[in-house]
Amino acid sequence: MARSLIFSCLLACALSASAADEFTARRAELLREVEGEIASISSHTGRQVLDARVLAAMRKVPRHRFVPADQIPDAYLNRPLPIGYGQTISQPLIVALMTDLMQLKPGDTVLEIGTGSGYQAAIMGELAKTVYTIEIIEPLAHHAAARLKELGYANITVRAGDGYHGWPEHGPFDSIMVTAAASHIPPPLLQQLKPGGRMVIPVGAQFMTQYLMLVEKWPDGAITTRQILPVSFVPLTGQH
Repeated sequence: MARSLIFSCLLACALSASAADEFTARRAELLREVEGEIASISSHTGRQVLDARVLAAMRKVPRHRFVPADQIPDAYLNRPLPIGYGQTISQPLIVALMTDLMQLKPGDTVLEIGTGSGYQAAIMGELAKTVYTIEIIEPLAHHAAARLKELGYANITVRAGDGYHGWPEHGPFDSIMVTAAASHIPPPLLQQLKPGGRMVIPVGAQFMTQYLMLVEKWPDGAITTRQILPVSFVPLTGQH
């Protein structure tokens, strides 16, 4: 009986290690594809390669833990995947690019609008000191908070609510990321962005051309924007 139990435990551990190795290998393969695509769109982004810290974060964070069970086989394909409630987890290429554009530093405090399953927040949590993230769909917010806590991200705080007005009590922020398309850049988010800070946001109406925008607030408070490339995101919802 004891031998049978020990054997079962050893077998379970071996299978778990094998699955972990497979996911690690698939993440590495995905990143090679993402790096190739980053080079191919460099005329739009001005970036031939991604920051090494961004690559390390994406190599570490287990994307398969942030998708529904029926999507796990596709977790390391370079495409968006459904996560329920009409929402998606973004394509890894876009996650990498948006994160890279933010130029996060270890001491930064970051605001994210649109938590989704929590994957993008986890990537930023590897790079910044503190991440505050808001999700308007309450069940998604609760699931993401539980998942991030389980994975050990004590530096990420999730709130259920309308992100259009930001989270002023924790601002101003070094960087702000919006993961849903807005018809315009929300003024409250501009106000909560520190001088010298960056915001990455898709702008445009649903079913029409959207552009990923880089917004920079200069030390004197001046705002500049730059279109990076066409994208397709779910719309930013809420009372605004």
